[in-house]
Amino acid sequence: MSKTLAEIAQQLQSANKRVQLIYAFNGTGKTRLSRAFKQLIAPKVDGEDSPSSELADKKMLYYSAFTEDLFYWDNDLGFDAEPRLKIQPNAFTKWVLEEQGQDQSITATFQRYTSARLTPQFSADFSSVSFSFERGNNQQEPHVKISKGEESNFIWSVFNALLEQVISELNIMEVADRSTDVFNNLAYVFVDDPVSSLDENHLIELAVNLAGLIKSSQSELKFIIATHSPLFYNVLFNEFSNKGCYMLERFEDGSFALTEKSGDSNKSFSYHLHLLQTIEQAIADSKVERFHFTLLRNLYEKTASFLGYRKWSELLPDDKQLYYSRIINFTSHSTLSNEAVAQPTPAESATVKLLLDHLKNNHAFWQPQGA
Repeated sequence: MSKTLAEIAQQLQSANKRVQLIYAFNGTGKTRLSRAFKQLIAPKVDGEDSPSSELADKKMLYYSAFTEDLFYWDNDLGFDAEPRLKIQPNAFTKWVLEEQGQDQSITATFQRYTSARLTPQFSADFSSVSFSFERGNNQQEPHVKISKGEESNFIWSVFNALLEQVISELNIMEVADRSTDVFNNLAYVFVDDPVSSLDENHLIELAVNLAGLIKSSQSELKFIIATHSPLFYNVLFNEFSNKGCYMLERFEDGSFALTEKSGDSNKSFSYHLHLLQTIEQAIADSKVERFHFTLLRNLYEKTASFLGYRKWSELLPDDKQLYYSRIINFTSHSTLSNEAVAQPTPAESATVKLLLDHLKNNHAFWQPQGA
């Protein structure tokens, strides 16, 4: 059933889960969903020109493309100026940098995901930051413009420092014993894709560190994490025992669906599973067409590649490999006009079912209990 993003946000709130994971392809609407959820949790007051700048007013923290927009480059190349990443005034960055002095913690996190020699240097008033590669000597190194991926990592490091403080303070159950009351109204943290341009090793490390930080939280704080990365999703899926898992989809009419999933990406939304489900549905509805042979071959190819076979045809039944290979190739690659009939013969339709069942039953496809 299709919904608006506001209704999707209500669905997330109503689930009342401590941790909720969302998978969605890029461009589906994850960032817009974070804004819709913010509007639901803390609606903008009529007549208010801009969001409140006071951190104590916040009911939700979010990391998204809007967070990254707080940082922008000053590239005055005409005057041969060294590049600087400027920081727009914001309640979050002011708290982390100016009031709490977390610049060293930010640097340590940033270098963990990039390079131990790539060092950020903050300006005295924390209005900008420059980057250089330290060489282990006293020579002054020129400032460099870091890559877009490294920039995203730096911004995440700033947010991570804030998140560490939030969880640490809210873990103190007695409100009067906390060193600050600025986080007392927080109810949700929404994290949208902090893994841009990370290699797999660092992506896994970030996912494990984020999961560890969330699991250390002892308060009523709830977390929503959205990503386009199957690997990031899978690591988080395996880190949490009790969570809500979903796939966000956007339809041609601009509506959305948030579908609950019961497994990691390999069981829920990988492309090979989409192929499998499409063919299974066609068989169940007795609507097998010739293009399903192409999908079947694609599924065999992906399975063979994963299992390390040289040829996809090696997965076919041993006694009729050549026969079935020719059928699939003939029906999926045929170019003669008199063979362009969409509806296959009953025998060909039966072959699709036979070969799909063979692939599922003989090459370690997961089977639901009782199947």
